[in-house]
Amino acid sequence: MGRKMEWAGLANHMGGIPRKLVFMAVGAFSKIVATRLNSTSVHNANTLIHLVQSRPSGVPLLTVSNHMSTLDDPVMWGFKGFPIFNAKLARWVLAAEDICFNNTVLSYFFRLGKCIPITRGGGIYQDHMNEALEHLSDGAWLHTFPEGKVSQEDAPIRRLKWGTASLIVRAPVTPIVLPIFHNGFEKVMPEKYFCGRRPPFPLCNKNVNIIVGEPLEFDLPRMRQTAISTSRNLSLPTIGWPSISPNEMDEAAQRCLYATISEQIRTAMESLRIFSKSFQAKGSWGSWSD
Repeated sequence: MGRKMEWAGLANHMGGIPRKLVFMAVGAFSKIVATRLNSTSVHNANTLIHLVQSRPSGVPLLTVSNHMSTLDDPVMWGFKGFPIFNAKLARWVLAAEDICFNNTVLSYFFRLGKCIPITRGGGIYQDHMNEALEHLSDGAWLHTFPEGKVSQEDAPIRRLKWGTASLIVRAPVTPIVLPIFHNGFEKVMPEKYFCGRRPPFPLCNKNVNIIVGEPLEFDLPRMRQTAISTSRNLSLPTIGWPSISPNEMDEAAQRCLYATISEQIRTAMESLRIFSKSFQAKGSWGSWSD
């Protein structure tokens, strides 16, 4: 299957004007929801802003967060001080194909908004994941929701899907991986507001809290060797994953490696979740407060 409407996501599509218009409109919407209709507090915002604006040339940024509502992206970027109107600096984001790309108009809009359609159940080597990898290879910023779906429960971070880990491993330059945890969006856009449906518009007067962590470090050469050694003692059914370089890692080794990386990310996100509770209890937030 070819990549859906990829041409609309190109920076030079119609001189970049449609993309700029979309980011101006969506940015304004996000600012209004995050800072006017609701109260958004962000801890360690400067780390995120610095990495978005000033990371080394050619080094990709991969942000990961929990997924509390359909509004998480783009509204989580609408806080004070964030360059949300700058289409060039903006993130690429993995978006569910069955929700965001189910007709031509939506597909065109979300493509202009730097969204990459992901087919649920399509696997970590589907063509659109390769498209995401190409953007990382260009040194871009990509955001993912590695839990794979919205969860509005106040519960520990669930087991993560392996797609994000596969991108980290396959990227030519290892991305800077920045974990983020947020809550409050489940109140702004509850899944079951009236008759089991979401509200038609975002709700107001809610508190949104965003915790930005510190970049994670992955010793990939060592982790690859450990995964290869561990996989030799495993007998797992295969589904036909391709071998990947370096070391021509087979499917079993990839599974071990992706599981290890995913667990490291999940642990970091869970630490931020616990950290957020202590800040909520104290009523104290740092860096930016809107």
